[in-house]
Amino acid sequence: MNEHVTSEIVGWIGQARWFAGKGRDWELGSLRRVGELPGAPEGLRVAIDIAEVAYASADGDETDLYQLPLAFYAQPQDRLSHALVGEWHDDDFGQAFVYDALHDRESMALWLAAFAAAGRDSAPQSDVRGRLGFHRLPGHELDLEAHSTLFSGEQSNSSVAYGEDSLMKVFRKVTPGVNPDIAIHQVLTEAGSTHVASLYGWLDLVDEETNTTIQLAMLQQFLRTASDGWDLALASVRNLFAEADLHADEVGGDFAGEAARLGVALAEVHSDLAEHFPLEQRDGAALDELAGAMEGRLSAALDVVPDLAAHEARLRETFSAVRGLGQVDVQQIHGDLHLGQTLRTVKGWKIVDFEGEPAKPLAERLKPDSVWRDVAGMIRSFDYAPRVVAMTGAGVDTGPEAEQRRYRASEWSARNRAAFLEAYATQGGEGLDSAARTLLDAYLADKVVYEAVYEARNRPGWLSIPLAALGETR
Repeated sequence: MNEHVTSEIVGWIGQARWFAGKGRDWELGSLRRVGELPGAPEGLRVAIDIAEVAYASADGDETDLYQLPLAFYAQPQDRLSHALVGEWHDDDFGQAFVYDALHDRESMALWLAAFAAAGRDSAPQSDVRGRLGFHRLPGHELDLEAHSTLFSGEQSNSSVAYGEDSLMKVFRKVTPGVNPDIAIHQVLTEAGSTHVASLYGWLDLVDEETNTTIQLAMLQQFLRTASDGWDLALASVRNLFAEADLHADEVGGDFAGEAARLGVALAEVHSDLAEHFPLEQRDGAALDELAGAMEGRLSAALDVVPDLAAHEARLRETFSAVRGLGQVDVQQIHGDLHLGQTLRTVKGWKIVDFEGEPAKPLAERLKPDSVWRDVAGMIRSFDYAPRVVAMTGAGVDTGPEAEQRRYRASEWSARNRAAFLEAYATQGGEGLDSAARTLLDAYLADKVVYEAVYEARNRPGWLSIPLAALGETR
């Protein structure tokens, strides 16, 4: 890898939305070709490279692996000038103009064709080097005439729609092992769940260098009628704010019915996951460890958000109460649930993105956890939506008008949290007993501490949102 290629790749990775190393000192440790897509027309070669990004840290060297789908054209492509990575001599393809392949319809058609071929064969479809494996689930015939469209605005991954037929999520930062997004979607698809987009297939790499499998992409149902849950919640709040003399249950945009339906959907997804993934019990030692981890995060947060000190005693009491539960059931969960991970379609709510919390190591994301962690994440999202509208909408920040917006935000939040929680607990069949309440309270408090640190570091103007939650009772 010569200096010119290194410079071009480093420049591209560094400015990419999906690169998680911004703000850190890093260098390109290695770049290796792991696959080439079959069937490319003359003048085009399409490959997948894996870049190893190395960071210097106090704990020693850290590395991340990033997937780079690249299109190598013999001639410049004006239509792809916005996606140009650089021009260089490639060891396999010679002199080439190199583009981010996800922007190129000619390149993306090769992925779709490989998935379709896998559906016709009993064995996974391989690339020309035999190291990439395209896998398909039966039951859906792909539309090979559909053109690809790269979604904008995403960060950790990239998604490409094929017309209105299918959607491919390309994992940019990759890790050896099972990707929970694929594993969970496969199980829920085969179980007939109506609350996820059906999985059509996935792409993995047999990495000879590490003797492991790395999952690179997943192909799933395109939800044509989907609306983002977060956007719908914000629209409901704005509708309430526009009706000065009406309460949350009186306006036409009341969201409580949707919140309840979302609670039912989550309960049914949890039930399916409990049926098809291992169930475990956490004993007293594990609960002590859980409470200790929450207390440790609070201690660290106090250095970042001094305002948490006023609530420290109550937070520690909430965390410590977990130790008295004796044992807790755990299972496979979503792990990073909020309104932005939901879609409303004409056929009901869908839950998406089962990768878990991106900042956590893969091994940790695969561990079973309590369903109340997911419930807590959604409850906090119901609290965020109205407060964001109240803070970012037109109007003064002080005085009666601002106080009225804050009151109405609290009203909307309380109504929708209650509707969601009641529906979830009722659908689950066990209700919300004292043990569940203790665990839910702890997860909620832990989430608020996390939010406070995040806002202090990234959006100081929003710090009042998690702090307000600590000053209220649910």
